[in-house]
Amino acid sequence: MYNLLVILFAKVLNFFANILCKILHKNNGNLLGKIVKKLSPDILKSIKIDCPVIAVTATNGKTTTNNAIRYMLEQNGKKVVSNSEGNNMETGIITTLIKACTLTGKIKADFVTFEVDESYVPVVFKKIPLSTLVVLDFFRDQLDRNGEVESLILKINEFLKTYDGNLVLNNDDPNVARLGRANENNKNVYYFSVDKYKYATEKEVEAGEGKFCPFDKTRLEYEYYQYSHIGKFKCPKCGYGEENLFAEIKDVDLEQRTFKENGITYKTLANNIYTVYNYAAVISVAKLYKLDAKEALKTFKLDNGRAENIEVNGCETIINLAKNPTGANVSLRTLNEDPEEKELLFVLNDKAADGHDVSWIWDINFEVKNVTRIVTAGTRAYDMAIRIKTSGFDADKIEPYLDLKEAVQALYRTKTKKYVIANYTALQPTRKEIFQLGTVLK
Repeated sequence: MYNLLVILFAKVLNFFANILCKILHKNNGNLLGKIVKKLSPDILKSIKIDCPVIAVTATNGKTTTNNAIRYMLEQNGKKVVSNSEGNNMETGIITTLIKACTLTGKIKADFVTFEVDESYVPVVFKKIPLSTLVVLDFFRDQLDRNGEVESLILKINEFLKTYDGNLVLNNDDPNVARLGRANENNKNVYYFSVDKYKYATEKEVEAGEGKFCPFDKTRLEYEYYQYSHIGKFKCPKCGYGEENLFAEIKDVDLEQRTFKENGITYKTLANNIYTVYNYAAVISVAKLYKLDAKEALKTFKLDNGRAENIEVNGCETIINLAKNPTGANVSLRTLNEDPEEKELLFVLNDKAADGHDVSWIWDINFEVKNVTRIVTAGTRAYDMAIRIKTSGFDADKIEPYLDLKEAVQALYRTKTKKYVIANYTALQPTRKEIFQLGTVLK
């Protein structure tokens, strides 16, 4: 009874919070969940979910993949409850479910989908059911909060020892594929892979984590690297890495924005390899639930700063989040794969949500091509400017600004194509400044 009163109180509170947020042009995000958790720490156990629950976790790509899964389900006529705006820790998930449930705590939907912070997977799914877990990748990220990546992998591995639901894994990430062996009794493990694309390399050219077999400590052998440590690998001693594939993406053509899976050609709006991996996960989920992903992926639009393509004052602009070395490297890889002349804005903050330690910028590969000018901004604008200068980029073509508005205005002094990379707390303020200049969605 107490939890039902908490739900009623939360819904009333949410009503007034929404009015206040509209006035202040804010998003209440985790606030409702924080209040509810204070009142009832186990409120999630009172939420009644009778439909499949699909969760996506990873260092990079959670938001895009979760939103694409939601979109795919909706395009197939399903009613979906999802934390589409992010808010992927426990309080954000509480917020999502409280907003969607009835006064008796029941969720009326065909599917529930979540993106979930890696460290919160064991926490959240001790309290609510989980039908399908999708794991995309693991990279070093926010060392202040998460510590080394191995500690996160071990936490999820421990959770999976007793999990027997669907487990969808990226077979091209040795840190992820290993989770398929966490519970040898789970017969519902499904692997996806992406075949070699045009810009794959024989040697690792970016910072990566997967170098040794997690089972016998032998150094892994790679046939090729897609980016970072993502690629086709195997352990020469035990054969780790050679799993049966549930979904295999082939014939990736980023220029035409097409690829094939099981003989079906998919046309998308995305033209970067890491989004292709996200879509491989979406296709895997669609196959599990016997749904169609082709039409959904054809029209699914990347937005909210995730490989977002817009036009600003006549300049094509691509905005992407990069909160760790791999995120930055894949963004710069996309920039380098574009033969056109362009300019770059890199915004770096060091707030609590970003991690105060920004030493990760020294793991970024700043060998950029056809870039005529780089503007830096954020609380660590000068750190970023120094990092870029030490890479060999002409110091006279680097412009640091502590004021974000000045940086954006400086960026658009010219009509050259723009790329914008921003870390976590910098992303939305940067988008806001850009959109205020006058934006057309592409």
